[in-house]
Formats: sequence, C-alpha cells, structure tokens
Amino acid sequence: MKFISTRNEKNSANFEKAVLDCLPTDGGLYVPEDSADLRRWILYTNEDTTFSSISGALTSAFINEEFSPIICESIATNAFTFEPKLNKIDDKLFTLELFHTPTGSHKDFGISYLINALETILTLRGKSAVLLDATIGELGASVAKTIRGKKRVKAVLLYPTKPARMIRGLEEEDFVWNGGNVLPIEVDGTEADCHKIVREIFSDRTLVEKFNLTMANTANIGRLIPQSFFYPFAFSRMKKQVYGDIFYAMAPGNYSNLVAGLYSWKLSLPVNGFICPTTDELKTDPQGNCEIMDSLVDVHDRKPCDPASPSNLERLKDVFNANSLMLKHFIYPSEVSERETTEACQELFMKYKIFADRPTSQAYAAAKKRSDMTEEDEAAVVLVMRDHPAISGEFIRHTIGEAPETPKRIADVMRPTSLNRPMVKSAADVAAQLSSI
Repeated sequence: MKFISTRNEKNSANFEKAVLDCLPTDGGLYVPEDSADLRRWILYTNEDTTFSSISGALTSAFINEEFSPIICESIATNAFTFEPKLNKIDDKLFTLELFHTPTGSHKDFGISYLINALETILTLRGKSAVLLDATIGELGASVAKTIRGKKRVKAVLLYPTKPARMIRGLEEEDFVWNGGNVLPIEVDGTEADCHKIVREIFSDRTLVEKFNLTMANTANIGRLIPQSFFYPFAFSRMKKQVYGDIFYAMAPGNYSNLVAGLYSWKLSLPVNGFICPTTDELKTDPQGNCEIMDSLVDVHDRKPCDPASPSNLERLKDVFNANSLMLKHFIYPSEVSERETTEACQELFMKYKIFADRPTSQAYAAAKKRSDMTEEDEAAVVLVMRDHPAISGEFIRHTIGEAPETPKRIADVMRPTSLNRPMVKSAADVAAQLSSI
C-alpha cells in the first residue's frame, strides 16, 4: 500500500519512507492511498483472537507489498505485550479501556508499534534514526520505556521549564550519557517554545537528513495506524453480544483515534458511527450535521501541518473528500457543557462504579445527548477510555469525592525526574546536542 499526502495525491511514499521521513514536502500529512477489504477476516475473529494477532494481520494489509507476513507479525508481536480491554457494562453500553499499558496511556500502543516498526526496518537496512519530539511528560515516558534496549533508534525529547519543570517518568538508565537511548533536553521556556524549536529543526532539510530525524507523535502515520487496530479488537469481543448498530463514543483529542476509527471502517469493520463532543474545529451546522471548520479554507491556502503539535483534522477531512455527504452519517458531534461533563462523571460512578476522567465523561455526555440515535434497533455504544483514571485523579476527586487508586506503574510515570544539566534556548542549541547521540 502506498501513502499519499493530504495536499497532493501524486506525492506518495511507501511505508518505510512514510515513517522514516514522516512529513511530506508539500506541508500535508501522509494517509493510506486505498484500503483492503478485510470483512471476511474481521468476521472470522473472536474473543480468543489476541490483539497482537489482529495487529499483525492488519499490518500485513497495510504494508504487504513491502514486508512479508512474518515480518509484519514480528512487528506486532514485539510491540504488543499488552492489549485493550472491552467490558460489557449493560445491554447497550460497553467500555473499551486503552490504559492497560506500561504507562497507563493509550499513546503506548502507537509509540510501541512505531518504535518496533522502525527498529525492524532500520535493522534490515543497516541504518539508524532519531525521534525528535516536544513533550510535557506522557509521550516522553512512553518513548523512554519502549526504546530501552533498541539498537537502531534513539530519541531527543524537549521539555519546557515554564510554568514548571515537566520531566517525569524517566530513569537514569534511559539517558544517553549513561548508555541509554534518550537525550532529554530542558528548554528555558514554555511548551510553545519547545514546539517552535521542533518546527525550526524539521524545516531544515539538511538537519533532518543529517541525523535521520523523524517523530513519535501522530504526525507520523506509523504512530497513527496502530490506533485503527482498537476497533476490530473491540468488535471481536462484542460480535456475539450485539445484534444492532455499533457506535463509538470518544473524546476528540487531536482527532487521531477518530481518524483511526474511520480507517478501520474503510477496512470494512462493521460500525455505524462515531460520537464525540464538539470542538472549535469540529462543530455541527444548523441542521445538526457534522461540519469541519478547517475545510472552509482551501487546502492549498493553509499553512503547513504542525510537526510539533499535530492535528489530524486534515486527515479526517481527507477521508470524506470523495463524498462529503458521508461526513454527516459517520461523525456525530454534540455540544457538551461543563455541567453535563460533571453530571456524566457522577453518573458513571454512581450507576456503574466507573472512574471517568474529563475526556471520558465528555464522551459519555455526548453519547447521552445522541440517545435518539443510539437507542434504536438494539444499538450499542462503546465508550472509549483512553488513559488510566488515576492520571486525572484530582478531577475525579473534585467531581465525585473519591479518587481511584494509583498503580505503581502510574506513580512511576508521574514521578519527576531531575537532570541537573544546562538548559537550552534555541533550535541551534538543540542541533548542537544532536551530534552527541
């Protein structure tokens, strides 16, 4: 399968290029050029089919022209020593928990897959690469845990010092000066300053090519693709329990899980729609239909996609370019107030004993407001829970008066890490340190 730019379908790349040189030169983002019909395979899976097996088969569907099924299976097996968990809450409600991971974040799935895919590709080619990302903690902790012991991939992670120092979840063994694979750098500034440095470095093709730079956020299609595996996994567990429509309710975030869900649908996954709270960019028109505000600006008049803090809105719009009417029948945004968010959090706990963070509560509130659609024909709603509730313990405690227990793995990720090394202020300072790895 080829991957093409959202800005120019003639600008194409194979999987190897798309993950190693992850930003198309035209300022767009890579997306799959086409989709395989995996309906027979998806319908064949069941509750005994492992997540890594599902991932290996879908990997082969995406990149079977480049790598053998054995290599595809190896990438998935090495990446996924953990898997999501589907729970049946009542006859019409399920939860899909994505936080049974090393750091308690759904990001672990995409990052583990990407790093293991890179390690496999680079080993085959006898090359090496460097991940360069800005982070305030979660992404960095996930990268550090996944990259340990890898021979071909290293990571440079930029952390802001303002309003507070944000390095957490790293161990001294991770650092390159101790023989590890991570170079953490504190930037004397804010998260926006870190993003600015990443943009400046990736805009310099000389630096990108010299150090073989790529990134671990969802600007990289290799980070996004594995999120499309969540939905066939959920279906394999619920197919014998649901006889009507299936809707997924989720927080929009940077739209990556929403886009990944649509990629699953394009692979012929049985799904009837995705419900999410509205955002400034994803709204409803006067008739209540989904409207992407960014699409009001012609793609050729937009700024290049942000490599430091990507929004997958452009990928979302790309899915529906062929038939804009389909947007109205697969994405169902609903405006959710702060009061409705609070009430949803309280209801999930009082009714089901579920600790829900703010994004999960907003998604549940959005699903409730779309009940006119989901209550028909024995429809089921799958509430996507991205991160461990302990990460948002203060919000939950404030809302319901009780907080979830914090597992050790989450406590370790939230623990601050001290570097005691000089801070940097510019892209030139970061570029100078790249030579040290």
